[in-house]
Amino acid sequence: MNQVIELVKTNEKKSKPSVGSLGFGKYFTDYMFVMDYTKDKGWHGPKITPYEPLVLEPSSMVFHYGQAIFEGLKAYKTKEGKVLLFRPDKNIRRLNLSCERISIPPLDEDVVLEAIKQLVDLEKDWIPDEEGTSLYIRPFIIATEPYLGVRPSEQYKLMVILSPVGSYYSGQLTPTKIYVEDKYVRAVPGGVGYVKTSGNYAASLKAQEEAEEQGYDQVLWLDAIEKKYIEEVGSMNIFFKVKGEVITPELNGSILGGITRDSVIQLLKHWGIPVREERISVEDVFNAYHNGELEEVFGAGTAAVISPVGELKWKDEHIIVNGNQIGDLSMRLYEAITNIQLGKEEDILNWTVEL
Repeated sequence: MNQVIELVKTNEKKSKPSVGSLGFGKYFTDYMFVMDYTKDKGWHGPKITPYEPLVLEPSSMVFHYGQAIFEGLKAYKTKEGKVLLFRPDKNIRRLNLSCERISIPPLDEDVVLEAIKQLVDLEKDWIPDEEGTSLYIRPFIIATEPYLGVRPSEQYKLMVILSPVGSYYSGQLTPTKIYVEDKYVRAVPGGVGYVKTSGNYAASLKAQEEAEEQGYDQVLWLDAIEKKYIEEVGSMNIFFKVKGEVITPELNGSILGGITRDSVIQLLKHWGIPVREERISVEDVFNAYHNGELEEVFGAGTAAVISPVGELKWKDEHIIVNGNQIGDLSMRLYEAITNIQLGKEEDILNWTVEL
């Protein structure tokens, strides 16, 4: 496929929001990237156009059969004014993994990376440079064929939109309160829990609502079969530091393989800190707490980077982790990853891509 990307210029630029008002995912830049798929042409017509509403037929298959996938990554501005992407190849590869599972035709990963680079470069003035801010990049694909029938669509639209963001949580490093969900289930091996398809998140909303009603920030999901083994939090993977060793649930076909998760594991190995990927039960975690062995709990994800966990509730029991304070290792990981993302320290693992 020809990698020349057409640019359709806008006649009207938006006012940029103040940093203090950013929040997460509330504002969107002037441009977006669009590319279409049809059975006869394949993926074609890559272009950067003004950010604008879509026109879709009511019979578009995405509305009826849920073929929709997405990704999330970020661009950062260094103090020298350089623009850095963090491990974009991993996100694009995972986007194709989602395509394969949801029966969407695969993408040329080089084309998608080039599109993201060109779009972010065009919109680099939207990248905030204050501590804890970034430009969030959301690639996504929807089925657009107007047809009512249960089969894969023969038409799709890939889009990439950009949003200047602050912290995902209001207090970036304030420990979160996590509710261990033992009624609803998220995913099963053989299902779609390991990919970023929209239905996974729709199915999680009811449990999230009920957790928030009880004063908790996020839901920690257990396996769907025995409701015993820990899987992941709604917006991030989860890690436990027990007796100096870090444990995270193994990727079993129902857990998303997070890019930040992988980054944490690689950093821990580089530092010589023991880290294991294995099945861990919620009972194991609570027993470790009662035995005085549970030292830290933290989540890892693109949106929050590292999010310390200060409280867990399972059934009728509450535990407070590390005195409801961020742990030393959680802080070290947060600083290491964000310093690499912002170009503040050497990128020893070659994770960043400079525009």
